[in-house]
Amino acid sequence: MRLDVSGPVRLPPACPGLRVGLYGGSFNPAHLGHRHVSRVALRRLRLDRVWWMVTPGNPLKDRADLASIEARVAEAQAIAAHPRIVVTAFEDRIGARYTRQSLRYLVARYPTVRFVWIMGADSLATFHRWAGFREIADAMPIAIIDRPGFTLTGPAARAARVLDRWRIAETDAGLLPDLDPPAWVFLHGPRSHLSSTALRARG
Repeated sequence: MRLDVSGPVRLPPACPGLRVGLYGGSFNPAHLGHRHVSRVALRRLRLDRVWWMVTPGNPLKDRADLASIEARVAEAQAIAAHPRIVVTAFEDRIGARYTRQSLRYLVARYPTVRFVWIMGADSLATFHRWAGFREIADAMPIAIIDRPGFTLTGPAARAARVLDRWRIAETDAGLLPDLDPPAWVFLHGPRSHLSSTALRARG
């Protein structure tokens, strides 16, 4: 699948050497758990920014109850409320369907930015099902944030076993953005029980 890059694509500003965490998801809806993960990543990975990448939709999930991307972006901006968290929906503009396409695009656009892919331990459990998960791991370092119920099962997941030789010690997390991929770290600590699925069911 070729990306549509024929017109201008608005991306958050970035400069050489900037340390940027990329946190992708449907954000349907965004909630304080997303903000918690981002603040942990900013602190523990010594990041300059975290970009929330609001996706058109997850290929592995039902899109029947997916709010419009405009509504999800607006809500994400209201929830983020942090000077170093930026919300972007560029994936919709370029027509990216898979994460690997988006990361490839960003690395080509910003070759001197130190990107880190951020995801929750619940996503690590199914990471092996993502299209080209090895390509994602080869594109940039990965930070896994602990989630309730996945403290043990996340690191034991299929993708984690495949990538085990490139896992770094948690005490070295601040070095992650400067490492060449593949490299990843699992960050323990306070966990958020909030989830978009639960919030939709409740509302």
